[in-house]
Amino acid sequence: MVTVVSDKKCEYCDGQGYVNLLLGGSESCYACHGTGTVKARNSKAQKQTQNSKY
Repeated sequence: MVTVVSDKKCEYCDGQGYVNLLLGGSESCYACHGTGTVKARNSKAQKQTQNSKY
């Protein structure tokens, strides 16, 4: 099993680390916890196992 972990720009906050609230102000992004990046995992073995079940 090969697992590759890489940092990827957070899609929710667009890599800024925070989101603007509708009523004003901002808060830390819940998806990346304010870092602006998220961990992306790719596992070839897991994908092959999932595909063979169906």
